[in-house]
Amino acid sequence: MGMQFDHPSVLWVLLLFPFYIWWMWSTLYRLQSGRKQWAVAFRSTALILLVLSLAGTQWFTQLHRKSVVFAVDRSDSVKQDMKEAEWVRDAVKGRSTDQDEAGVVSMGLKASIEKPLDTRIMDGFQFNSQLNPLFSDVASGLQLASSLLPQGNSGRIVLMSDGEENVGDLMRQGMLLRDRGVKVDVVPIPAKERKDAAVEALRVPEHLYQAEAYTIEVVIRSTAAGPAQLRIFEDNRELTAQTVTLNKGENRFAIQSLAKESGFHKYRAEIFLEGDEQSANNMDYAFSKVQGPPKVLIVEGKAGISKNVEAALESALIPYDTIAPEMLSNDFVNYTRYESIVVNNVAATQMPQRKMEMIEQAVRDYRVGLVMLGGEDSYGLGGYFKTPIERALPVYMDLRGKREIPSLGIVLVIDKSGSMAGDKMKLAQEAASRTVDLLRDKDTLGVLGFDSSPHWYVEPQKLADKSGIINKINAIPADGGTEIYTAVEEAYNRLAKVDAQRKHIILLTDGQSATNQSYEALTAEMQKEHMTMSTVAIGTDADQVLLKQLAEFAKGRYYAAVDQTTIPAIFSREAVLISRTYVVNQPFVPLLKGGTDWQGILGQGLPTLNGYIATTPKEAAEVILTSPEPDPILARWQYGAGRSVAWTSDVTGAWSSQWVAWPSFSQVITQMIKWTFPQFQSSPLELSGHLAGNELMLEAKNGSLDGGGEAQPYELRAIVTDEDLGKQDVSFTATAPGEYTAQLSVDKSGVYMARTEWVAPESEASKEERVIGSSTSGFVIPYSPEYRITDGQGLSKLKQLAELTGGRMLSLEHPEEVYAFASAAQKRLTPISRYLLMAALALLLMDIAVRRVALTTGLWARSVGALRRAASAVPPQQAETPLARLRERKQLAEHKLQRKAERRPQAALSPYPRPQMRCSGQRPSSRRAARLPRHLRLPRRRRRMQ
Repeated sequence: MGMQFDHPSVLWVLLLFPFYIWWMWSTLYRLQSGRKQWAVAFRSTALILLVLSLAGTQWFTQLHRKSVVFAVDRSDSVKQDMKEAEWVRDAVKGRSTDQDEAGVVSMGLKASIEKPLDTRIMDGFQFNSQLNPLFSDVASGLQLASSLLPQGNSGRIVLMSDGEENVGDLMRQGMLLRDRGVKVDVVPIPAKERKDAAVEALRVPEHLYQAEAYTIEVVIRSTAAGPAQLRIFEDNRELTAQTVTLNKGENRFAIQSLAKESGFHKYRAEIFLEGDEQSANNMDYAFSKVQGPPKVLIVEGKAGISKNVEAALESALIPYDTIAPEMLSNDFVNYTRYESIVVNNVAATQMPQRKMEMIEQAVRDYRVGLVMLGGEDSYGLGGYFKTPIERALPVYMDLRGKREIPSLGIVLVIDKSGSMAGDKMKLAQEAASRTVDLLRDKDTLGVLGFDSSPHWYVEPQKLADKSGIINKINAIPADGGTEIYTAVEEAYNRLAKVDAQRKHIILLTDGQSATNQSYEALTAEMQKEHMTMSTVAIGTDADQVLLKQLAEFAKGRYYAAVDQTTIPAIFSREAVLISRTYVVNQPFVPLLKGGTDWQGILGQGLPTLNGYIATTPKEAAEVILTSPEPDPILARWQYGAGRSVAWTSDVTGAWSSQWVAWPSFSQVITQMIKWTFPQFQSSPLELSGHLAGNELMLEAKNGSLDGGGEAQPYELRAIVTDEDLGKQDVSFTATAPGEYTAQLSVDKSGVYMARTEWVAPESEASKEERVIGSSTSGFVIPYSPEYRITDGQGLSKLKQLAELTGGRMLSLEHPEEVYAFASAAQKRLTPISRYLLMAALALLLMDIAVRRVALTTGLWARSVGALRRAASAVPPQQAETPLARLRERKQLAEHKLQRKAERRPQAALSPYPRPQMRCSGQRPSSRRAARLPRHLRLPRRRRRMQ
């Protein structure tokens, strides 16, 4: 026990205290001896406490305590959470005393505190932190563990790891700990011996020309020898499959191929070894771009409706691929292979949400063009309201401030049984919310949820408060069974009372009704009320037969939502179809309104159109052709880095028979598609990525544009997109003429796309930045380095760390050895400056009280007398009346005046008696007679001075 000071130099002030006490004693001459002593004591003590407070006084006690922080590697290369937690619990049980402390830190890509450093028992300890196990940063775990140890503590860090770090620098952190005096004990976790073959590299030339022969090189590392099967894919199309013989260690194979199709291509290599115990490292990717003519992807809603478009592209010598919407790729890379994508009369219910997002992002970020051609399954009728495709097009799908639309009454009957929990209910809520946004304020909407019984979450009402209705929709829970009939009957009864020109019910369910009742009578009543009903079956467990019959009986439509993400598009489509106003069937000649670069084709007279889908042009769109309404027939705009065109009529001849027969029709179609092609000439840019830990280093080389010179101060930028469509913007830094680097953090492996562009800065003539060149490429972050076959150097690195810091090599078999080290005496500091300051303040107040308040003997006597009189006062039962108390006070006042007159008889003659004057040498007969009145006297000190 003892005291120590943060600022001991302040204590030199105490040397002046004897002089201060002497000066204070000599100046307090007015106080009597007792009060003077107390005043000097209080003030001196207060000042001493103040000096000690300023010096940062701390009270310390000696402790003999051991502190251990366990740093546990939880990356995928270890994967022994249960064993590690059990080992930590056993080690803590071996503490010598209950005062020994233990803390736990776990680490993957980042470190996290599992348990702070304290003396609590750890019998039920388990790892709870959510870490990224695809990387191992041991250095960050050691750094966090050292921060838990108090300064000057004799604690240690116990590291449990295999030493195979792939992020950070373990030995550098060890040197920092050595300088701090922190010792690191190591518990090596040896890697499990297993049979494994890994594809370490797949190499393909980054740039190829069409019909060029090239070599694919594959590097495979194996822990065992034997036959294996090697397969190579190009864009999910198998190029080769062959049996190879693997040797233990590194193996290299070369495969010859021919670049057939132009565009961007992704290659994949797979290895299959009998008895392989680790499949995560059996695959790798590579990219290559084949130079050739631009290519177009046609997506048609029904087979054969794109023959006119195909003929127009063939006449312009533009290659194309035609597919159904169900054949759209799930791989984002495949969309960047094309210069433009044509969506020909495809309903949004035929395309999952993710594929629409891929198309929208390909247009916005990778300069892929988009053309939508109309028909009865397109635009608003196709359910594209508030979809990613609508964001990319130059028109809105709803009619904003346009023609009169019949009033609508819609009831959404949504299954809320337990099977709808999770994504199903979220998509149903999104679909209902999208329907609310699509309808107008004068329309009526009701939302009826049902399980075993129906419940109204939104009573049928006008949409005056859309946000409030959406909040109610998002609060629908999912629980209970399924009973369809009572829900449909309740919806019919309430909708029959609604005053609307068009009435419609949308039923959505993923199950089967608990009872079988007659729906024919119910649907017959609906028809009498001019009411229709459409049904939506989610998944394969729904009663599809019943739902088809209900839609047929109620003159509605049946949808089988195999992909749940199409549910919002189905609801939007139904809300548009029920209005029956989006299809305009009347002959007219389109009016040319804009598009000066298309005047040569469209300015020579236009044929008649017989119909189109009504839409609303966006604010930044350029409308080329309009109808008499006026509605846009042909519109275009720039969307991000790409372009898009909207043609709201069809191309099959149903509405455009005269246009299809028009000789210039092929030119119009090709002109629309070619306008969406990328407008920047691709620069010969080579982009490569190298992974260092979780930091990706991008290197770009270009010989034609010099971004580092003063004459051409171009800036190189890039947009990087991962497989989940996550996007990062990257700016490059020039490191040499024509060479640039950039760095970004990644937390997962996979395929990445990148679009780089050269940007010229703002000039006086142009206030906007100008893109002068662009290039699309890709790179691969291979599988996590945790799955690589290593050379076993991790254990030797752990031994070096223990030797560097003076730690020990522990084993998994003896956890009790963790606390088997000598503990040094530790100081436990308790700051007391605040308490000293409070005590000094209290003493200062007592000093003031002693100097200002005089407690004389008369005062004490009067106080004691008052207490005695109070003790002998009249009992409560004989309490005086107010008049008696007033009489007593009057008598007491008269008594005081009489005593005062007896002491000073001259006061009765004059309130201010004149003092007796005397000549020099005479003495007054009485000191009291020579005294002045109290208010005319001078203070005693001034009289002494005179």
